[in-house]
Amino acid sequence: MAAGDSRSLDLPVVDLASPDLGATVESVRKACVDSGFFYVVSHGIEDGLLEKLFAESRKLFELPLEEKMALRRNSYHRGYTPPYAEKLDFSSKFEGDLKESFYVGPIGGDGSQNDANQWPSEEHFPCWKETIKLYHATALSIGKRILSLIALSLNLDAELFENIGAFSCPSAFLRLLHYPGAVNESDDGNYGASAHSDYGMITILATDGTPGLQICREKDRHPRHWEDVHHIDGALIVNIGDLLERWTNCIFRSTLHRVVAVGKERYSVAFFLDPNPNLVVQCLESCCSDACPPRFPPIKSGDYLKERLSVTYK
Repeated sequence: MAAGDSRSLDLPVVDLASPDLGATVESVRKACVDSGFFYVVSHGIEDGLLEKLFAESRKLFELPLEEKMALRRNSYHRGYTPPYAEKLDFSSKFEGDLKESFYVGPIGGDGSQNDANQWPSEEHFPCWKETIKLYHATALSIGKRILSLIALSLNLDAELFENIGAFSCPSAFLRLLHYPGAVNESDDGNYGASAHSDYGMITILATDGTPGLQICREKDRHPRHWEDVHHIDGALIVNIGDLLERWTNCIFRSTLHRVVAVGKERYSVAFFLDPNPNLVVQCLESCCSDACPPRFPPIKSGDYLKERLSVTYK
């Protein structure tokens, strides 16, 4: 299905600098209940940093395949993933999705958490590591602010996720993504990223403005109805993931989304903010009752994410 076969939708725009906290919290709650997607503005990321980030991303993906494969994703999910290596929708008849990507995991200020990350040559990419580190740190800060608003929207303390240890060595991954323009005839009907919901807490997405992202707000509906998520200059796109759905007992629903091929190259950068791997995810107190008991058993965040990733890259 081409992007033009669906209709565009209006998602809430959340101003992180708004003085009206109550209205902001209500807007976040409505978005998490209705669609699981929203925009954020006044987020504090300068245009110059995003321009550098996309420039470094393009430079990496323009390398010959053999050079990128020298940095192939390791067992810690850090590094390069080639096209067709990931299949997000197992009902797809294709070998795998069209996109290629590069993962960067948690970055410790003292270097203690850097061992598993893979970095391109500083000789050929002198600004790459510093640009990635700066964006990673900035996105992490934004993610914590958004989760504070989400906690308030559930009638819980703003520091809930901080207090329960979610941000103690969080599993925060940056993923550079490149979707091809022209595709082979054999890939007609294939997707840049096939239908899926994200696995963790929240995802913060920056795009280059090229269309292709679609969401399906009713994931149990058949046939599925897909809607285009349009680009807003200066805004980031936020969506909630499956772990947050478990935490909220399905009050907030993670949303199916995909990226369709539009005949033009597309670059995006996804920041996945997930909790400390040892944190046990279980229904939050404001999200269950005797009449509405927890739907999911408690599970360690790391165990849940590891299981989902192992299936994706099977």
